[in-house]
Amino acid sequence: MIVLDSHCDSPSQMHRLRNFGIDNARAQVDFPKMKAGGVDASFFALFTPNTLTNEQAAELADKMMAVMRRQVGENADKVAFAYSAEDVYKNKDKGLISILIGMENGSPICGSLDKLRDYYNQGVRYMTLTHNGDNDICDSCAGNHRWGGLSPFGKEVVAEMNRLGMIIDIAHCSDDTVRDCLKYSKKPIVTTHSCCKALASHRRNLTDELIKAIAEKGGVIQINFYPVFLSDEFANDPVFQEVDDRCDVIEKKFRACPSNPEYFAGWQKGLAELESLDRPSYKVVVDHIDHVVQIAGVDHVGLGSDFDGIDVTPKGLEDISKFQVVIEELRLRGYTEEEVEKIAGGNFLRVLKEVEKGV
Repeated sequence: MIVLDSHCDSPSQMHRLRNFGIDNARAQVDFPKMKAGGVDASFFALFTPNTLTNEQAAELADKMMAVMRRQVGENADKVAFAYSAEDVYKNKDKGLISILIGMENGSPICGSLDKLRDYYNQGVRYMTLTHNGDNDICDSCAGNHRWGGLSPFGKEVVAEMNRLGMIIDIAHCSDDTVRDCLKYSKKPIVTTHSCCKALASHRRNLTDELIKAIAEKGGVIQINFYPVFLSDEFANDPVFQEVDDRCDVIEKKFRACPSNPEYFAGWQKGLAELESLDRPSYKVVVDHIDHVVQIAGVDHVGLGSDFDGIDVTPKGLEDISKFQVVIEELRLRGYTEEEVEKIAGGNFLRVLKEVEKGV
């Protein structure tokens, strides 16, 4: 069995000076924690916010790529890059954890298919088309619906991603963008870190209609661990909202100057305060998995934690070292070992194998 987490924002934490070779206090991801959690592979996503210009986003993505390559190289006894599904299996045979590269938000390609090809050649194997704002590729679920789905350039991006063998990730996309991707892509599409709108109404979550449509095209819905996406009750709790707002101010200071020990300490204190809240259990993650299985089948769901991109986690699932609690909960709910293997990573690897063939 391959256990695969399809979305961690870890390059941004590497850029903030976290050493992934050691077990870091309060960190959601590092290499020792991945080993402790039995995680065989993870996509590390190069996240850039829509508040940056395309050029600024490209500069930040390139910096994160460089620091990620350095840290993986410095820990060659623990981890190795993977650029295909086959690489993941080969690395596991060598006792190594696979790090695959994703890109969250297409702004760094700077409106250029040549730049898209360049990132593919550097190892990027999926691209989340946008984040919390419309860009020159498509509309976001948090945007102003500038294009009504994919832009004309976005349709070219989809075709080129199909040709290259790069997975199209519709997390953060508007519903119309998802529909356009389903229409224009010749390959399965995925969401690497989303939840079900039927269980929690957040705009980031997917309707049953879109879950079924993604499944019918052969894609997968990778369930996000963020409590705000898992539970309306938690998302709407005024205590959480007040604490989260305060912590966001602290976190922005730390992000702007990660070498400042005062900002780092404040950020750590904020994380501890969020962790002290009454959070949804990790079992709610499995509730969302159950829902996808019920409406789309067991071949179309997996795990995409969003670790290192979320400031609060489910109770019992505070970091990637706790990953196995989800696997065990699946078994307790009666999933067969074959089904557990599919959800743990097999489904996503199937899509990767299909897409990497190109068109």
